[in-house]
Amino acid sequence: MDLPVWFEIGSMVVLVAILIIDLLLIIKRPHIPSARESTLWVVFYVVLALIFAGLLWMFAGGEFAGQFVAGWLTEYSLSIDNLFVFVLIMGQFAVPRQYQQKVLMVGIIIALVLRGIFILLGAAIIENFLPIFYLFGAFLIYTAWKQAFPGEEHEEQKEGFLVRMIRRRVAISDDYDGAKVRTVVNGKKIFTPMVIVFVAIGMTDLLFALDSIPAIFGITQNAFIVFTANIFALMGLRQLYFLLGGLLDRLRYLHYGIAFILAFIGVKLIFHAMHENEVPFINGGQHITWVPDISTWTSLLVIVVSMTVATVASLIASAREARRGPEAKIAPRSDDA
Repeated sequence: MDLPVWFEIGSMVVLVAILIIDLLLIIKRPHIPSARESTLWVVFYVVLALIFAGLLWMFAGGEFAGQFVAGWLTEYSLSIDNLFVFVLIMGQFAVPRQYQQKVLMVGIIIALVLRGIFILLGAAIIENFLPIFYLFGAFLIYTAWKQAFPGEEHEEQKEGFLVRMIRRRVAISDDYDGAKVRTVVNGKKIFTPMVIVFVAIGMTDLLFALDSIPAIFGITQNAFIVFTANIFALMGLRQLYFLLGGLLDRLRYLHYGIAFILAFIGVKLIFHAMHENEVPFINGGQHITWVPDISTWTSLLVIVVSMTVATVASLIASAREARRGPEAKIAPRSDDA
């Protein structure tokens, strides 16, 4: 079954309207959301995603619905990992907590734009060059290895080249002026540190888009499902940032769960490429039919189990550490920013 055009158009209109309303609320009333407010928003977006999955099941069948849920959970897990880097950026540039909502919302909009571009490019490439699945698969397996074993360097302490260049070439004030990007100092209009924060967030979004888009194309090649899964994964990210708070530091094994998911999808992509093989020097350009065909529901099960195990293991380790005292503290993970 194919999705009705009216359903696709109507869904995009509703989702964009929700994002605009969310942005206007932040602009009108910048504040630090309470745990209750953040919880209600996160629950609202999760329920909205599940309702959307139900509508997909109703109008297009279980396979489409399963692809959406698997893609949404994959992107959601990668987005939670993104929060680790957002925390580092907020701390590095000392962003006042009451203005962090606006920074996060701008970051989400940048992420949506970048991912939209990559989705269109990815769909066009897949349509005309099926062997790209070999490259996508290899890239995800490499990314999984880097995610699980990031090395000892604390890359998050280093500013990107673009950020350093902006600092050298653009006049930037020493202090923030609310959530403004520009302010007046000694009668002269200059940028505030907020512009540096936005650039750093944008660079982070770009790096995460390079990982997330090949990952979800390993689950579905339907561009509409890919894009809506990304929207739903990002919609509650701002509230989740404030809800989790210090809990992020306790999710020390989360990156292993994410690494396993990326490696699994990488293998799935390579298997799919082998099934559809057209590369002359691989099996004489013939399809390879003996490799297993991993179903959408198997992918969904692997994603749920991986994230559940990583989260439960993290919380158990943190609880044991708390009982033993500060001397038993486990070294925090090192993220590639």
